[in-house]
Amino acid sequence: MSQKSTFSPGNKISQILLAVLATLIGLYPLFYFFQSNFGLLGNKNIALLASAVWSSAFYMHITTGGLALLIGWVQFSQKIRISAPAIHRNLGKLYVLLALCSSVSGAYLAFHADGGVIASTGFLCLAIVWFTSTFLGYTSIVKGRVTQHQKFMIFSYAACFAAVTLRLWLPLLVVVFGDFINAYVLVAWLCWLPNMFVAYLLTRNMNKSEYGSV
Repeated sequence: MSQKSTFSPGNKISQILLAVLATLIGLYPLFYFFQSNFGLLGNKNIALLASAVWSSAFYMHITTGGLALLIGWVQFSQKIRISAPAIHRNLGKLYVLLALCSSVSGAYLAFHADGGVIASTGFLCLAIVWFTSTFLGYTSIVKGRVTQHQKFMIFSYAACFAAVTLRLWLPLLVVVFGDFINAYVLVAWLCWLPNMFVAYLLTRNMNKSEYGSV
């Protein structure tokens, strides 16, 4: 993205906001390890919570997803790419591993999402998009296709950032609908589809291999 900032929102304030939100929500899963009925767990039935498979998938999803969110935004720093390319490569490999683990476990969890088939489909599609864009981003750089890599990784992190947008939209939608389930059905799609549109806008004019700084 050598044209001014294909990825970044264009100014320092928005870049700082991106980093702050990613960091706060990246650390958010920690609360689940200290409170047994925290957040979404309070809406799950006892049988599901007692399932070792579901619990393993849940904690894998939030842990690896939170870490991916925490380190992902750093990858768009031009300073790090230029001055410390080894850090960029190693963090990138870690992000790919975390994102693939979180998306796979998220796909399983989608089948048990509150809100029925519409919510489940929304979260499943998100998991597929995140997995696919991350995988293609990795295989692209292995093949030396730098611009293609950059584009796919922007879509990947946009999918990852759904963890943030979900938590921004959900309280507002609960107030609007006056009901959690109706809000959750909508947020299953709203948390990531606008992100994909933003990613499209950021990547549509990318023609060169370099990209802008964060």
